[in-house]
Amino acid sequence: MQKFKDIKGFAFDLDGVIADTARFHGQAWHQTADEVGTTWTPQLAESLKGISRMESLQMILDAGNHADDFSQADREALAEKKNHFYQRLIATLTEDDILPGMKSFIHSAKVAGYKMSIASASKNAPMILDHLGLANDFVGIVDPATLTKGKPDPEIFVRAAEVLELAPNQVIGLEDSAAGIESINGAGQISLAIGDAVVLSAADLIFSSTAYVTLQSIQSKMDKIKSN
Repeated sequence: MQKFKDIKGFAFDLDGVIADTARFHGQAWHQTADEVGTTWTPQLAESLKGISRMESLQMILDAGNHADDFSQADREALAEKKNHFYQRLIATLTEDDILPGMKSFIHSAKVAGYKMSIASASKNAPMILDHLGLANDFVGIVDPATLTKGKPDPEIFVRAAEVLELAPNQVIGLEDSAAGIESINGAGQISLAIGDAVVLSAADLIFSSTAYVTLQSIQSKMDKIKSN
């Protein structure tokens, strides 16, 4: 693993890392599942984290054995309906919705000279950052519409490093999903997971909560790994 002093930037997932917009996705997809006749479960909700809108819809249809019941046009209409509902929900976001410690971490990283980008599957990332008051803290956002593959493919984090104009091993990627961690690892970056240590065991660094993520705590974890 790289030394902390070699790190020059951070690539952030958005949902569940900077703000809990995942709950809004959950509400909107739950409505879609009800509409198509798929039973909503915690397992289904978890499986939708970090993947694209159409991939999420496909998983909902598959879970209820409805994959053959909807044409491509039907699917696009369902996805668009879900997104309109989701956008109404995220329009209520404010700075108070930033997850514990993240506003301070982003501010301290920017002040310390680190460059930051967003690697989110959400096409609504610019709108979300604007509502959270964080839009000016990031040098760029990877546009998911330009990607050929979603997470766990590494493409989005490869692009996030390119946005930062940094080598992959100079970047720490932050994620809360197993698919996201796999994407970061595949991109050759240091993976920082936020959440369940068992589910996210493939990560280089694991924090149980955003509240514990600071430059100092990251350095401490990296130093411990380096010394072992």
